Amino acid sequence: MRERLGRPVGADAEQTRRRILTAAMRCVAEVGYSQTTIREIARAAEMTSGSLYHYFPNKSELLEATGEEIEDIVAPRLRAAAAQSDDVVARLDAVLDESQRLMRDHPYLAAFLRAARAGSAARSRYPGSRALREVVTEIVADAAAQGTLAPGASPASVVEAVCALTRGLSERSTTLPPEPYAATLAAAKRLIRGSLFAR
Repeated sequence: MRERLGRPVGADAEQTRRRILTAAMRCVAEVGYSQTTIREIARAAEMTSGSLYHYFPNKSELLEATGEEIEDIVAPRLRAAAAQSDDVVARLDAVLDESQRLMRDHPYLAAFLRAARAGSAARSRYPGSRALREVVTEIVADAAAQGTLAPGASPASVVEAVCALTRGLSERSTTLPPEPYAATLAAAKRLIRGSLFAR
């Protein structure tokens, strides 16, 4: 008798849903956004495609849910990191450090985000961007209120620069060994400290 794949005995629906989302993240990270299929995700989640469709009606909704899951992972950690200090630059340093830890704790996260950005050019938002942008916007608004932005720097431009820098660092985390990545992160922090904020 052939073993039936689907929800394991004793697993609840939420555990199975998370297993599917983790499998989707891994598949997109490994083969790309457009190349990922429901069949591959189901196989990675150790279930049949038919069972997977009980949770998500199509690939688009599944990948959208994966993006929301990433927001749910990223947002509280970035907010907690930013809350560790009252100093604006220290808060940004903490956000960059937490971003590095997120990439380490979730090995497929950086590759998934890169693939999602490449595969969803029509969308204005992609996973992880909302949480990062909200946290950075709050920090930069505080800097503007305290008068610690560099002369002539507009808050919107600083937010864009920090978000772009953070996304770039997350992509480099997938290709650089730990020591060169740490040096790159340190250089990015010096750049932010020296260029975007007044001493």
